[in-house]
Amino acid sequence: MFAKETNMTVTRLKTALGASVIAAVALLAPTTARATVIGNAYFVPEAEAQNAVIGFAHGAPNATFTAPTPLSFTNAGGSTLGAFLASGGAFGITATAADLARVLDNGTSGTMFDFTGTVTVTTSQTFTVTHDDGLQLQVGALLVINQPGPTGPVTQTFTYTGPSGNLPFELVYGECCGGAAVLNISLPLVTEPGPSVPEPSSLALLSAGLVGLGVALSRLRKTG
Repeated sequence: MFAKETNMTVTRLKTALGASVIAAVALLAPTTARATVIGNAYFVPEAEAQNAVIGFAHGAPNATFTAPTPLSFTNAGGSTLGAFLASGGAFGITATAADLARVLDNGTSGTMFDFTGTVTVTTSQTFTVTHDDGLQLQVGALLVINQPGPTGPVTQTFTYTGPSGNLPFELVYGECCGGAAVLNISLPLVTEPGPSVPEPSSLALLSAGLVGLGVALSRLRKTG
């Protein structure tokens, strides 16, 4: 009789706790992925960093990375490449430890960033950009932003006047001259879909279900 009741209890526990685990797994299923942009960073001579233009001369990138979009990088003066990338949530970074520890601008060299992909735009669409220092943005065949020179942090509004659609883009941003490094742009620039990230509550539910099931079964074995 006791063994029968114990077996029934075990079955009920498995059913109840198993339901929690199944619910958590369902919550962990991918939802809408956050779009991302792939970028490259290059250390360049100071004079080149002061003229952030598309087609700038460079060798192999000092870092490649993926960042969520809209892009939002902000860091104080004297920031390292690694700190700047972290400020924008960059991941999948390929770079040496020495390059990540190097400051973006040391007076003799600065840093250029190059992003490419696609962007969905409509004619007469407005968007905002905050930058320090210069940048250029080309969408399709149209140079939409042409602000390549040094500047302190400035927020500007631009109007896209080209055709509507999903078009290729290239964004070049340069950090020179010391001071802060800022790049925020409201356009939904995209290189590829990003990974879905499970909600913390879903992870907690899954963990609780698994742990609870293990503890309950362990106790029943001891009392059985």
